[in-house]
Amino acid sequence: MLHVYRTYFPDTQGGLEETVRQICRSTKSRQIRHRIFTLSPDPTPSIIHFPEVDVYRYPLTVEVASCGMSLSGISGFRKLVKWANIVHYHYPWPYADLLHLICSVSKPCIVSYQSDIVRQKILLKFYLPLQVRFLESVRKIVATSPNYLKSSPILPLYSDKITVIPNGLDETGYPKPASVAHRAVAGEYGKDFFLFVGVLRYYKGLQYLLAASKDQGFRVIIAGKGPMEKELKVRAKELGLQNLRFAGYVDDTVKSCLIQLSRGIVFPSHERSEAFGMTLLEGAMFGKPLITADIGTGTSYINRHNETGLVVPPRDSEALRQAMLQLAEDKEFAESCGVRARKRYEKFFTSGIMGKQYVKLYRQMVD
Repeated sequence: MLHVYRTYFPDTQGGLEETVRQICRSTKSRQIRHRIFTLSPDPTPSIIHFPEVDVYRYPLTVEVASCGMSLSGISGFRKLVKWANIVHYHYPWPYADLLHLICSVSKPCIVSYQSDIVRQKILLKFYLPLQVRFLESVRKIVATSPNYLKSSPILPLYSDKITVIPNGLDETGYPKPASVAHRAVAGEYGKDFFLFVGVLRYYKGLQYLLAASKDQGFRVIIAGKGPMEKELKVRAKELGLQNLRFAGYVDDTVKSCLIQLSRGIVFPSHERSEAFGMTLLEGAMFGKPLITADIGTGTSYINRHNETGLVVPPRDSEALRQAMLQLAEDKEFAESCGVRARKRYEKFFTSGIMGKQYVKLYRQMVD
């Protein structure tokens, strides 16, 4: 299996990278070998061997509107395609569309459709012919939730080749922190706070989280780094938020401790660029209640209003504040939501469930 995505560990650490890793982990035990074609600003070493996948990194030549491209990557891509039985693209990455067509890939191809292109509306007009040719040429398209399939302006056009496979997480792949580590994190951050974990990007809705936290008794921790970090810190200072803390990047052990210590996960993404939300799965896996904004994507498939947590309108700081207050003040309700979130994770979102569905699809493709 050749996976094609614009970035991977250790260069970046985001939800889509984790999704690719979980697909590889959950299918490797079923005699499927994986390689990843990706780009890196510093591809040294050029090949990294992870337990789940071998990562082939090619030098990033230029980046336009978050789309990385590589001149030397074209020949590397051709070689990897020859090795593979199936090519698995993780969309969107327009450079991958171009590679696919330039190299005339004849192997069976799957697209995991992670997100519509939302922000680059002007560039999208020029990209549209390439997008259409690419999606028409692949054999199967995977949507990550029925919600996204329904709300996407693109996916319904290819309904004859679409299947829905929600992303999943392997619980055994997460560290089980020792009591010493747990106490250290608790001593540093306390407990019963609301937790956001993710890359600090424009579509995460964190400006609304900051506004919702002003003059409140509950505490908020934002874990992660990203392009919005400086702007958000300035805004937090302007609002005088003594109850909010930026934790920066945290490793998996600290993250697991923070989730366990939190009152709940708050995930106020307000743009459709947030197609799924792996942090929500992590919260559900640890049995925590969730707060999300209803943007018609997988976030509202993971989080059911008044069942696994609370769903509020996007860009609504007051509604977000009220949801946080409800979970902060009603411990019994918060805990019951967490129990139901855990049950929903077990029913729909384990890596085992996801892996079986992908293996079935892969074998259909090979047959």
